Amino acid sequence: MTLATRPCFHESPLLTDLYQLTMAYGYWKTGTAHKEAVFHLFFRKAPFKSGYTIAAGLADAITWLRNLRFGPQELSYLATLVGNDGKPLFEAAFLKYLRAFRFTGDVDAVPEGTVVFPNEPLLRIKGPIIEGQLAETALLNFINFQTLIATKAARICEAAQGEPVLEFGLRRAQGVDGALAASRSAYIGGCAATSNVLAGQVFGIPVKGTHAHSWVMSFDDEAEAFQAYAEAMPNNSVFLVDTYDTLEGVRRAVAAGRWLRDNGHEMVGIRLDSGDLAYLSIEARKILDEAGFPDAVIVASNDLDEHIIASLKQQGAKIGLWGVGTKLVTAYDQPALGGVYKLAATRVPGGEWEFKVKLSEQSIKISNPGILQARRFTKGGEFIGDMIFNEEAMPLNTRMIVDPADVTRRKVMPADAVADDLLVPVFRGGELVYAAPTLEDIRARAREQLDRLYGGTKRLLNPHEYPVGLEPGLFDLKTQLVFKNRKVA
Repeated sequence: MTLATRPCFHESPLLTDLYQLTMAYGYWKTGTAHKEAVFHLFFRKAPFKSGYTIAAGLADAITWLRNLRFGPQELSYLATLVGNDGKPLFEAAFLKYLRAFRFTGDVDAVPEGTVVFPNEPLLRIKGPIIEGQLAETALLNFINFQTLIATKAARICEAAQGEPVLEFGLRRAQGVDGALAASRSAYIGGCAATSNVLAGQVFGIPVKGTHAHSWVMSFDDEAEAFQAYAEAMPNNSVFLVDTYDTLEGVRRAVAAGRWLRDNGHEMVGIRLDSGDLAYLSIEARKILDEAGFPDAVIVASNDLDEHIIASLKQQGAKIGLWGVGTKLVTAYDQPALGGVYKLAATRVPGGEWEFKVKLSEQSIKISNPGILQARRFTKGGEFIGDMIFNEEAMPLNTRMIVDPADVTRRKVMPADAVADDLLVPVFRGGELVYAAPTLEDIRARAREQLDRLYGGTKRLLNPHEYPVGLEPGLFDLKTQLVFKNRKVA
């Protein structure tokens, strides 16, 4: 395969685990491919011990579902797979069936940029079971990673307390696709710009960057390097000052800044990339201010995350712009969201729904049955709690939620609280019905959603637990199904 013929992998129907295809074959072989089913995509624990999570990845999910079809190359490859007897894994008639395969189901999803919580459905698929099964892996791939990075970015931006955060992670990201997805998700989460030029072109994200240590080292001395850069890029001069002696570097940046000012330009600032960032930023601020550059920004980088930024803020660091790379784009302290995709109901076409529950020795892993929706209650502009309910059996005006882990913990939402359902229609009968927002709109939504959360929920450590529970009827249905499947009288 040459670069010229390299396919767009993230749109391929083969972006799946083999067992999705073997189950699809099983449904087809047993004549049950047409059975209707409901699947939900959700996560069980918020990442980073966070009090909230930011949903992302829906745009890629929509693209993949719209393009879900098996072409000659995919079918030819599948025809080469063999079982343990050396015979074809899939018979020719099944591959012929796949040739005409299209997604025809219904999808409801939480819009990107929405604040979400454990066990709430981020995405719901209803349609032929074979379609929902084949969609599982790709949807988890898109939504798990992008939701993870958007949440990490939001936490970092919260720690920065309104000061701009730049995403600098391209060189440390997990491959090309990971880098692009991370840049987009970080922007949703609140980052002001990226160093990733391709992400700038593809998504319209502002791009930022100046020079590295290698620029300084390529000259005989630091002063010469700064002067040369000022002359070459007078409208983009942020000087990296820690190649040799940081505070002397700041003084040499001041000299270059004076030359810029004399020639009708202004130094943007300096960057610190090592050492005691609190102390060095305080001392650098003194040097810049005394030299007449009070508006020169101090940029900090060097393996930053939300906890280090919060600590530097507490120490009185004079940093005005934060460059965060590795620990953002790799979600360094929790590299996977842990989202899952579970079957919750089935029926023969036109029949009654049979609700399903997955059991486990761990109560957190017992799934919720039904055709689920999440309803958010708001009072005085603040989110006060969410209810997960079964659309097929929702009593009117119910406002009580039950903690799924503790039946004695119940909360009734105020009668004057406004209620909004989180899942919105995306596909109906395989046709896209969702007007996708722009990336700027998604980013603004994330900011607006965070502003409506109680402040304690956004704490980095030991955040306040946002109330999320099951509607009482759903709680009872789940309990009945657990007893039934465990053969409890």
